[in-house]
Amino acid sequence: MAAPRRAGGGGLRRAPQDGRLEEINKEFLCDPKFSDEEDLEEKLAVFKEKYMEFDLNNQGEIDLMSVKRMMEKLGAPKTHLELKKMISEVTGGVSETISYQDFVNVMLGKRSAVLKLVMMFEGKANESNPKPSGPPPERDIASLP
Repeated sequence: MAAPRRAGGGGLRRAPQDGRLEEINKEFLCDPKFSDEEDLEEKLAVFKEKYMEFDLNNQGEIDLMSVKRMMEKLGAPKTHLELKKMISEVTGGVSETISYQDFVNVMLGKRSAVLKLVMMFEGKANESNPKPSGPPPERDIASLP
């Protein structure tokens, strides 16, 4: 099965990372701890795409600047201290970057980590507020504030 390509491009450059993340997904699929998780394969595919979107350096880790970009994209910019706290919560304080395993564990885990909440709200916001396409509607003087 061919992996889906990202909308932003980077196909060949991302291929090795895609393969590594797919191997990690297989480990989660075989892990009895997650056997009762509904739609696990679909969830892991979504998690992989999101992770690759924010792994700016293509090194298999989300660093401080990547988390900063993600939060800004979500319209909720954070200070460096808040970002460090988020990363520390996800990694358990053992790393300054978020590995894919940490990311998936948080997303599938029972605890409500900040990153998990942010990703859930991003999905809900995208569903309820589709971006308008095309030119803006014409306005007249009566419609101005």
